[in-house]
Amino acid sequence: MGIVFRQSARNTLVTYFGFAIGAINTLFLYTRFLTDEYFGLVGVILSTATLLMPVMAFGVPNTLIKFYSRFNNDESSYFLGSMLFFPLIMILPLGLLSYLANEAIGAFLAHKNLIVKGYVWHIFLIGMAMAYFEVFYAWSKVHMRSVFGNFMKEVFVRIGVTLLLLLLYAEIIDVSFFLNALAGLYILRTLLMKLVAFSLEFPRLRIGGHLVTREILTYSLLIILGGSTAIILLEIDRFMINQFIQIENVAYYTVGIFIATVVAVPSRAMHQITYPLTAEILNTGDNDALKKLYTKSSLTLFIVAGMIFLLIMLNLPDLYPFLPESYRGGYLVVFLIGLSRVFDAILGNNNAILFNSRYYRAVLLMGVLLALATIVLNLIFIPLYQTAGAAMATCIAVFLYNIAKLVFVWIKFEISPFSNNTIRVLGLLIFIGVLFHALQFTFHPILNIILKSALMVIMYAGVLYRFRISEDINGIVSRWFRK
Repeated sequence: MGIVFRQSARNTLVTYFGFAIGAINTLFLYTRFLTDEYFGLVGVILSTATLLMPVMAFGVPNTLIKFYSRFNNDESSYFLGSMLFFPLIMILPLGLLSYLANEAIGAFLAHKNLIVKGYVWHIFLIGMAMAYFEVFYAWSKVHMRSVFGNFMKEVFVRIGVTLLLLLLYAEIIDVSFFLNALAGLYILRTLLMKLVAFSLEFPRLRIGGHLVTREILTYSLLIILGGSTAIILLEIDRFMINQFIQIENVAYYTVGIFIATVVAVPSRAMHQITYPLTAEILNTGDNDALKKLYTKSSLTLFIVAGMIFLLIMLNLPDLYPFLPESYRGGYLVVFLIGLSRVFDAILGNNNAILFNSRYYRAVLLMGVLLALATIVLNLIFIPLYQTAGAAMATCIAVFLYNIAKLVFVWIKFEISPFSNNTIRVLGLLIFIGVLFHALQFTFHPILNIILKSALMVIMYAGVLYRFRISEDINGIVSRWFRK
């Protein structure tokens, strides 16, 4: 876990820095410098582009990670070169479709909100940029270099958006320029990531040969379903809100989603390095190492994500007064989405195990069924409960999907991420949650947040350290004390 924990810690810092900038953008700048309608439009553009991304990527990011370690030094650069052309299999026909059927696609997206109609090309270009960015990011991950890519993914665009919003507020640019520049930021990010990836290993092309085997091609085709399933579970709600209710609700929902997604930051950071490491372990067949990584990643992520979830929920009443009135009604959205992110965290590197194993076909089938269930649940709940209905649908779908994956890994690999320490952490989280829910401060909201958060973290870390519940957490605390 050494390299995993070191790079995960760096990635976590980078990701939280990105989320801090994102918090400024989402909670304060977007809500004040853009109308609710245009903020909702940004949410629809980005969520729709994200839905297209795994299709355009053609499964290449996962394929790179799964198969790269099988090639020797002479062959690996040819393998990387061949992977560059796979996304074009989907990007070229989708681009042609966007050109020929622009009006029809725009009319479909603008079924409830006409403002969306003129932004089909923004969605396509951002989706394409996201797809190739993930290809080059995976390229760097297989070389165990994930920190720069994580910076580009989590920080770069957010800093660019901050600058654009400030220019918009100063009336130096207008909304149309802002939306065009937003697409430009994603394209620029991809080009910079490409330069870094090529500096790590420059691709070479080979005419003929058999580097791209039937197994690799089949995996890439099928993993599109897996990537699409994961994205659908996370992004379909905002897309469908646009289809059923006023686009302003996408803006309100986006704020709630952003607050809850802070819970997922440690998972996102750790997965950047556990994914290629898990693929390597599976390729060598070391089941003991796999079990150890599974258990440790689960416990570490549960410890961190569980506390973040409590910090968010218990401080939310003091945070909402800083938001405009129309954005303060998302308590249930934050709770449901945050809870689903904690469940994601407790599964550790479960996804990496499944998608890099020979059982990925069965998992993809489960994912497709649950993606369809997610769409059906959104169709039922959004008209009934508006944004809260979208959160309910997502939460139910994520829980069903995670339970299915958990059981599948247990049956096929006979390993579980849980231990006695998992139960201890759960008990400690419940105790701290009940205690600080009852303990209310009456100071200024900012002081309340700082005081409550500090007391919770000190108590939590102290108990974890005293009873040596996690080796990784104890190592961090010990190093901090030594310094």
